[in-house]
Amino acid sequence: MALKIACAQPEIIAGRPDLNTQKILQIIKQAAQSGADILFLPELAVPGYLLGDLWEQTSFLEDCETYGRQIINATADLDLCVVFGNIALDRSKVNEDGRMRKYNAAFAAYKGKALGNGALPYNFIVKHSLPNYREFDDSRYFYSLAQLAAELGTTPAQLTKPVQIQLKGTNINLGIMLCEDGWTDNYHFNVPQALANSGADILCNLSCSPFTLNKNAKRHRLFAAQAKAAALPLVYCNNTGIQNNGKNIFTYDGCSCVYNADGTLMAEAPAYSEEILYTNFDAETKQIAGTPAPLPAMEKTENIYQAIRYGVQKFLQQLGITKMVVGLSGGIDSAVTAALYTDILGAQNVLLVNMPGRYNAELTKNMALQTAQALKTNYMVVPIAESAEYTRTQITATPVTSFANGTEFNLNVSPYVMENIQARDRGARVLAGLAAAFGGAFSCNSNKTEITVGYATFYGDICGLVAPIGDLWKHEVYELGHYLNDKVFKREVIPAEIFAMRPSAELSPEQTVGTGGDPLVYPYHDKLFALFVESWHKASPAGILRHYADGTLPQLLGCQPELIAETFKDTASFIADLERWWKLFCGLSVAKRIQAPPIISISRRAYGYDHREAQLTPYFSLEYQKLKNELLKK
Repeated sequence: MALKIACAQPEIIAGRPDLNTQKILQIIKQAAQSGADILFLPELAVPGYLLGDLWEQTSFLEDCETYGRQIINATADLDLCVVFGNIALDRSKVNEDGRMRKYNAAFAAYKGKALGNGALPYNFIVKHSLPNYREFDDSRYFYSLAQLAAELGTTPAQLTKPVQIQLKGTNINLGIMLCEDGWTDNYHFNVPQALANSGADILCNLSCSPFTLNKNAKRHRLFAAQAKAAALPLVYCNNTGIQNNGKNIFTYDGCSCVYNADGTLMAEAPAYSEEILYTNFDAETKQIAGTPAPLPAMEKTENIYQAIRYGVQKFLQQLGITKMVVGLSGGIDSAVTAALYTDILGAQNVLLVNMPGRYNAELTKNMALQTAQALKTNYMVVPIAESAEYTRTQITATPVTSFANGTEFNLNVSPYVMENIQARDRGARVLAGLAAAFGGAFSCNSNKTEITVGYATFYGDICGLVAPIGDLWKHEVYELGHYLNDKVFKREVIPAEIFAMRPSAELSPEQTVGTGGDPLVYPYHDKLFALFVESWHKASPAGILRHYADGTLPQLLGCQPELIAETFKDTASFIADLERWWKLFCGLSVAKRIQAPPIISISRRAYGYDHREAQLTPYFSLEYQKLKNELLKK
């Protein structure tokens, strides 16, 4: 007996259960009209997921309950089972924080009723595995199945049962789980296998799973193995849209899919598309009918651009911003950012601004002009040399009165302070003022390499509405620039000279495209800094120095051995460089990151709430001190 399964991946708007429910009700009608027997909707499809402490507001929770009942009631006159995620409340109990008991739950609705699994004391399924890593903080808000089992004096296995429903005269056992319940690698309790052991006919994972580069490939490996181990088909249902936790903007790519009982990927929905994926399930053989039809895998840079473009576009729409101002220096970061906003908003809604100071070369000024001309945007030149000098004069010529002893003195402006005055003049004065006059906002152009070591100025180049490339290393920004030329615009909107010239802040005689340029050797430091941030087991100076000592650092970094030899003349210079950047990474850079704009998250660890950090002093371990002394003695 064949059943038609519908798997929907709607755009979920966090904190708007009213709008989400309207959309869900429309999807229910559409699925019913298409003859579907079962409709799967994502985890927390009614409230959204990343809500912060809105989870503590009782009136909001009660509204989510009310909207959930509307969805259940919508099935009353339909021959359609709807499985969806929502918050569930138990007013008779409390969480560990003393607030009303809340569960991240899945509801199976049929004929106007919510169906339980016969083992739980509720008519919904409770999530077992609550993630508390990266951007997740589920235990702060939800009570888990593991906690409930302990409270009831039983085991999670005894409470993990399928939901039985009769469709077309046949009993079907739905093995319903929620997102993290399917990521079994690091949990002692295997929810998919427990459902299979309890007689499930098909496994279904309701997810609210944000995009991370290469995550879909890992999910395919994991979920395919689960389906094969359980000898059951598995449906993965994820939402689209964006959600944020204040410091990170996460995109949700959907990519809902269906695996057969042998682990074969049978069908997959397109990324970032509000589609309903339909497949046919044979209840007798427990197989997905048809031939496999997976989508072709995207190349890395295409994947990155699709996520960034989608995330920025949705974020601007959410805030009602239709115009953007971008500081255009003539370098790769600002050129890529300018091209991105032009692709999203249209050239007429983008204002590019070149703000030359005393040290800006004709080359970079020309590159800025050529980029704006190629993109056909609005463009203006606002020199800052005079205003920066005026600020210097005000600071140095205005006496400071000491009321402690009745004396006066004057402040001095060092070359380093003057660099920061220029950067702040561009950001806090020019760009902020132009954004207000233009009727929009202005962008932060900082990349992940710069943000790692604070190579940016407070209230200058690290301010703005959002940092679209803030989770991209410098080499990835270059790759994105080529992609914009070759695939998006299909012409050279970013001039070739920008890819060839040395990056430079152009804030002093030592920082020009013709002299020293940036103090970072990007091919090396990109990979080193990635160890600081993206390594799951947090790399430390000791580990890096250990690999340097035994000659395995190139393998750890994934670079050519000659790169390290060409970058450092001896061990002392290598150690000095490592300590310089580690101190900055752990020091003032943290304060800059805390005050930086929200970042479109792409990697497996993005700065912000994804990479949680406190303002501490740099620390070098005992092992590091020992290794350093031994190496320097040699």
